[in-house]
Amino acid sequence: QVQLVESGGGLVQVGGSLRLSCAASGLTFSSQAMAWFRQAPGKEREFVATIASSGNTYYTNSVKGRFTISRDNAKNTVYLQMNSLKPEDTAVYYCAAFAGGTYASTKSYRYWGQGTQVTVSS
Repeated sequence: QVQLVESGGGLVQVGGSLRLSCAASGLTFSSQAMAWFRQAPGKEREFVATIASSGNTYYTNSVKGRFTISRDNAKNTVYLQMNSLKPEDTAVYYCAAFAGGTYASTKSYRYWGQGTQVTVSS
């Protein structure tokens, strides 16, 4: 049984930082591409960043230079370091395990965490 458990969300002021974590179990993590998505109220879930098993990373344009995705295969955990946060980053953040297809499409991910709320206040 695959489980993805996010943590690290919270309330932060504009310009602040947060680090999200996603602990995975039930899959061969080291060979698994992982990603972060987010969903703001009234909007569709959108791609944020992905990290391949090789360590290659890809980001949506709006977070490039501010967010960093990383992984620790020894801990079966993927991270999202978020710096210089903006109000438009407010959303529920989800981690997901890649199943195949296009990295930026929600349809390419079979397993999802329950999400963690990030709120950026101005």
